[in-house]
Amino acid sequence: MTGEAAFEVTEDLLLGGRVRLAQPRGGYRAATDPVLLAAACPARPGERVLDLGCGVGAAALCLHARAPGVELHGLELQPAYAALARRNAARNGAALTVHEGDVLRMPEALRALQFDHVIANPPWFAHGAASEAADPGRDAAHREGGAALEDWIDAALRRLRPRGRLTLIHRAERLPRLLAALEGRAGDMRVLPLAGRAGRPAKRVIVAARKGARGPFALLAPFVLHAGPRHERDADDFSAEAARVLRDAAPLPLDPGPERGGARNI
Repeated sequence: MTGEAAFEVTEDLLLGGRVRLAQPRGGYRAATDPVLLAAACPARPGERVLDLGCGVGAAALCLHARAPGVELHGLELQPAYAALARRNAARNGAALTVHEGDVLRMPEALRALQFDHVIANPPWFAHGAASEAADPGRDAAHREGGAALEDWIDAALRRLRPRGRLTLIHRAERLPRLLAALEGRAGDMRVLPLAGRAGRPAKRVIVAARKGARGPFALLAPFVLHAGPRHERDADDFSAEAARVLRDAAPLPLDPGPERGGARNI
Protein backbone atom coordinates (compact mmCIF):
# COMPACT_ATOMS: atom_id res chain seq x y z
CA MET A 1 0.00 0.00 0.00
CA THR A 2 1.09 3.55 -0.60
CA GLY A 3 0.00 6.89 0.81
CA GLU A 4 -1.05 7.82 4.32
CA ALA A 5 -3.76 5.14 4.47
CA ALA A 6 -1.04 2.49 4.71
CA PHE A 7 -0.87 2.86 8.48
CA GLU A 8 -2.47 4.51 11.50
CA VAL A 9 -0.81 7.76 12.55
CA THR A 10 -0.42 9.68 15.77
CA GLU A 11 -0.08 13.43 16.22
CA ASP A 12 3.08 14.36 18.10
CA LEU A 13 4.94 17.52 19.09
CA LEU A 14 8.66 18.32 18.83
CA LEU A 15 10.63 21.33 20.04
CA GLY A 16 8.16 22.18 22.75
CA GLY A 17 5.26 22.28 20.31
CA ARG A 18 6.99 24.30 17.60
CA VAL A 19 6.74 21.30 15.26
CA ARG A 20 3.54 19.27 14.86
CA LEU A 21 4.25 15.84 13.43
CA ALA A 22 1.98 13.09 12.13
CA GLN A 23 3.85 9.80 12.16
CA PRO A 24 3.07 6.07 12.04
CA ARG A 25 1.86 4.58 15.28
CA GLY A 26 3.66 1.31 14.69
CA GLY A 27 6.36 2.20 12.16
CA TYR A 28 9.53 4.26 12.37
CA ARG A 29 8.95 7.10 14.85
CA ALA A 30 11.04 10.22 15.27
CA ALA A 31 12.45 10.80 18.74
CA THR A 32 15.49 12.87 19.76
CA ASP A 33 17.79 12.02 16.85
CA PRO A 34 16.21 14.27 14.17
CA VAL A 35 15.97 17.14 16.67
CA LEU A 36 19.67 16.84 17.52
CA LEU A 37 20.58 16.48 13.86
CA ALA A 38 18.73 19.66 12.93
CA ALA A 39 20.26 21.52 15.87
CA ALA A 40 23.77 20.58 14.69
CA CYS A 41 23.21 21.94 11.18
CA PRO A 42 24.20 25.65 11.07
CA ALA A 43 22.07 26.48 8.02
CA ARG A 44 21.13 30.13 7.58
CA PRO A 45 18.18 31.71 5.79
CA GLY A 46 18.69 31.60 2.03
CA GLU A 47 20.79 28.43 2.10
CA ARG A 48 19.64 25.18 0.49
CA VAL A 49 19.46 22.01 2.62
CA LEU A 50 18.86 18.37 1.66
CA ASP A 51 17.62 15.83 4.20
CA LEU A 52 18.60 12.37 2.91
CA GLY A 53 16.09 9.77 4.07
CA CYS A 54 13.78 12.44 5.44
CA GLY A 55 11.07 10.06 6.69
CA VAL A 56 8.03 12.07 7.76
CA GLY A 57 10.08 15.27 7.73
CA ALA A 58 11.05 15.57 11.40
CA ALA A 59 14.63 16.85 10.99
CA ALA A 60 13.78 19.17 8.11
CA LEU A 61 10.85 20.68 10.03
CA CYS A 62 12.93 21.14 13.17
CA LEU A 63 15.45 22.99 11.01
CA HIS A 64 12.64 25.10 9.57
CA ALA A 65 11.57 26.03 13.11
CA ARG A 66 15.10 27.32 13.82
CA ALA A 67 15.81 28.93 10.42
CA PRO A 68 12.53 29.68 8.60
CA GLY A 69 14.22 31.09 5.50
CA VAL A 70 16.10 27.90 4.60
CA GLU A 71 15.22 26.18 1.31
CA LEU A 72 14.39 22.60 2.26
CA HIS A 73 14.46 19.42 0.19
CA GLY A 74 14.03 15.83 1.32
CA LEU A 75 14.64 12.44 -0.28
CA GLU A 76 12.50 9.54 0.95
CA LEU A 77 12.32 5.96 -0.31
CA GLN A 78 8.94 4.96 1.15
CA PRO A 79 5.96 6.67 -0.56
CA ALA A 80 3.75 6.56 2.53
CA TYR A 81 6.39 8.34 4.60
CA ALA A 82 6.96 10.86 1.81
CA ALA A 83 3.22 11.59 1.78
CA LEU A 84 3.28 12.23 5.52
CA ALA A 85 6.32 14.49 5.12
CA ARG A 86 4.38 16.64 2.65
CA ARG A 87 1.38 16.75 4.98
CA ASN A 88 3.59 17.68 7.92
CA ALA A 89 5.33 20.41 5.91
CA ALA A 90 1.99 21.98 5.00
CA ARG A 91 0.81 21.80 8.60
CA ASN A 92 3.97 23.54 9.82
CA GLY A 93 4.03 26.18 7.08
CA ALA A 94 7.30 24.87 5.64
CA ALA A 95 8.18 24.85 1.94
CA LEU A 96 9.69 21.34 1.97
CA THR A 97 10.08 19.70 -1.43
CA VAL A 98 9.93 15.93 -0.94
CA HIS A 99 11.52 13.80 -3.67
CA GLU A 100 10.79 10.06 -3.83
CA GLY A 101 13.65 7.69 -4.54
CA ASP A 102 16.73 6.18 -2.90
CA VAL A 103 20.30 7.34 -2.55
CA LEU A 104 21.48 5.08 -5.38
CA ARG A 105 18.87 6.30 -7.85
CA MET A 106 18.02 9.90 -7.07
CA PRO A 107 15.32 11.63 -9.11
CA GLU A 108 16.64 13.77 -11.95
CA ALA A 109 15.24 16.96 -10.40
CA LEU A 110 17.31 16.33 -7.28
CA ARG A 111 20.47 15.41 -9.18
CA ALA A 112 20.29 18.81 -10.89
CA LEU A 113 20.67 20.66 -7.57
CA GLN A 114 23.62 21.45 -5.32
CA PHE A 115 23.24 22.13 -1.63
CA ASP A 116 24.91 24.19 1.05
CA HIS A 117 24.09 21.51 3.61
CA VAL A 118 23.15 17.84 3.58
CA ILE A 119 21.83 16.23 6.76
CA ALA A 120 21.15 12.51 7.25
CA ASN A 121 20.40 9.78 9.76
CA PRO A 122 21.38 6.72 7.66
CA PRO A 123 20.05 3.26 8.56
CA TRP A 124 21.67 2.12 11.78
CA PHE A 125 22.32 -1.50 10.89
CA ALA A 126 24.15 -3.13 8.02
CA HIS A 127 22.17 -5.49 5.83
CA GLY A 128 21.61 -8.73 7.74
CA ALA A 129 23.27 -7.41 10.92
CA ALA A 130 20.18 -7.20 13.13
CA SER A 131 16.90 -9.00 13.59
CA GLU A 132 14.17 -7.80 11.27
CA ALA A 133 11.64 -5.36 12.75
CA ALA A 134 8.03 -6.51 12.62
CA ASP A 135 6.97 -3.32 10.85
CA PRO A 136 8.43 -3.07 7.32
CA GLY A 137 8.63 0.72 7.46
CA ARG A 138 10.63 0.60 10.67
CA ASP A 139 12.88 -2.12 9.26
CA ALA A 140 13.55 -0.12 6.08
CA ALA A 141 14.49 2.92 8.18
CA HIS A 142 16.80 0.99 10.51
CA ARG A 143 18.47 -1.54 8.19
CA GLU A 144 20.51 -0.95 5.06
CA GLY A 145 18.91 -2.24 1.91
CA GLY A 146 20.66 -1.88 -1.43
CA ALA A 147 22.58 1.20 -0.26
CA ALA A 148 25.38 0.75 2.27
CA LEU A 149 26.60 3.45 4.64
CA GLU A 150 29.34 4.40 2.18
CA ASP A 151 26.69 4.91 -0.52
CA TRP A 152 24.82 7.35 1.72
CA ILE A 153 27.98 9.38 2.29
CA ASP A 154 28.86 9.29 -1.40
CA ALA A 155 25.37 10.49 -2.35
CA ALA A 156 25.54 13.29 0.20
CA LEU A 157 28.93 14.52 -0.99
CA ARG A 158 27.80 14.46 -4.62
CA ARG A 159 24.92 16.77 -3.82
CA LEU A 160 27.03 19.22 -1.80
CA ARG A 161 28.60 22.27 -3.37
CA PRO A 162 32.37 22.66 -2.79
CA ARG A 163 32.98 23.30 0.92
CA GLY A 164 29.34 22.54 1.67
CA ARG A 165 28.68 20.94 5.05
CA LEU A 166 27.58 17.38 5.72
CA THR A 167 26.02 16.62 9.12
CA LEU A 168 25.18 13.04 10.16
CA ILE A 169 23.90 11.29 13.25
CA HIS A 170 24.65 7.60 13.66
CA ARG A 171 25.60 4.79 16.02
CA ALA A 172 28.97 5.29 17.71
CA GLU A 173 30.17 1.80 16.81
CA ARG A 174 29.99 2.68 13.10
CA LEU A 175 32.14 5.79 13.45
CA PRO A 176 35.24 4.10 11.90
CA ARG A 177 33.29 3.37 8.72
CA LEU A 178 31.93 6.91 8.62
CA LEU A 179 35.38 8.43 8.91
CA ALA A 180 36.87 6.01 6.37
CA ALA A 181 34.19 6.95 3.85
CA LEU A 182 34.96 10.66 4.34
CA GLU A 183 38.76 10.26 4.19
CA GLY A 184 40.28 12.36 1.42
CA ARG A 185 36.92 13.81 0.40
CA ALA A 186 36.00 16.07 3.31
CA GLY A 187 37.82 17.84 6.10
CA ASP A 188 37.30 20.24 8.98
CA MET A 189 35.66 17.27 10.69
CA ARG A 190 33.88 17.46 14.04
CA VAL A 191 32.72 14.42 16.01
CA LEU A 192 30.36 14.97 18.93
CA PRO A 193 29.73 11.87 21.07
CA LEU A 194 26.20 11.65 22.50
CA ALA A 195 26.15 9.98 25.92
CA GLY A 196 22.95 9.08 27.72
CA ARG A 197 24.40 10.04 31.11
CA ALA A 198 27.69 11.34 32.46
CA GLY A 199 30.31 8.61 32.75
CA ARG A 200 28.57 6.27 30.30
CA PRO A 201 29.85 5.36 26.83
CA ALA A 202 28.43 7.29 23.91
CA LYS A 203 25.98 5.22 21.87
CA ARG A 204 25.52 7.78 19.10
CA VAL A 205 27.68 10.40 17.42
CA ILE A 206 27.12 13.50 15.36
CA VAL A 207 29.67 13.88 12.57
CA ALA A 208 30.11 17.09 10.60
CA ALA A 209 32.54 17.75 7.75
CA ARG A 210 33.05 20.12 4.82
CA LYS A 211 33.36 18.80 1.28
CA GLY A 212 36.87 19.34 -0.07
CA ALA A 213 38.06 21.19 3.05
CA ARG A 214 41.43 20.60 4.72
CA GLY A 215 40.73 21.78 8.25
CA PRO A 216 41.79 19.74 11.29
CA PHE A 217 39.86 16.90 12.90
CA ALA A 218 38.28 17.56 16.31
CA LEU A 219 36.83 15.04 18.76
CA LEU A 220 34.57 17.07 21.03
CA ALA A 221 33.66 16.49 24.65
CA PRO A 222 30.56 14.33 25.07
CA PHE A 223 27.12 15.90 25.01
CA VAL A 224 25.30 14.28 27.94
CA LEU A 225 21.57 14.05 27.39
CA HIS A 226 20.18 13.15 30.81
CA ALA A 227 20.84 14.48 34.32
CA GLY A 228 21.70 12.20 37.21
CA PRO A 229 23.10 8.66 37.29
CA ARG A 230 19.79 6.91 36.50
CA HIS A 231 16.20 7.48 35.45
CA GLU A 232 14.17 8.06 38.61
CA ARG A 233 10.82 9.54 37.51
CA ASP A 234 8.15 9.04 34.91
CA ALA A 235 8.73 12.39 33.15
CA ASP A 236 11.80 12.98 31.02
CA ASP A 237 14.96 13.97 32.86
CA PHE A 238 16.77 15.98 30.22
CA SER A 239 19.43 18.22 31.65
CA ALA A 240 19.38 21.98 31.21
CA GLU A 241 21.52 22.16 28.06
CA ALA A 242 19.82 19.17 26.42
CA ALA A 243 16.39 20.63 27.20
CA ARG A 244 17.39 23.90 25.52
CA VAL A 245 18.22 21.97 22.34
CA LEU A 246 15.33 19.50 22.41
CA ARG A 247 12.56 21.81 23.64
CA ASP A 248 13.65 25.39 23.02
CA ALA A 249 15.18 25.05 19.52
CA ALA A 250 18.67 26.06 20.68
CA PRO A 251 21.51 25.23 18.26
CA LEU A 252 24.05 22.52 18.97
CA PRO A 253 27.31 24.13 17.84
CA LEU A 254 30.16 21.82 16.94
CA ASP A 255 33.01 24.16 17.76
CA PRO A 256 36.10 22.81 19.56
CA GLY A 257 36.41 25.78 21.90
CA PRO A 258 38.40 25.65 25.15
CA GLU A 259 35.19 25.37 27.18
CA ARG A 260 34.73 21.88 25.72
CA GLY A 261 37.83 20.48 27.40
CA GLY A 262 35.92 17.85 29.36
CA ALA A 263 32.61 16.06 29.49
CA ARG A 264 29.77 18.39 30.36
CA ASN A 265 27.38 17.34 33.09
CA ILE A 266 24.31 18.97 31.59
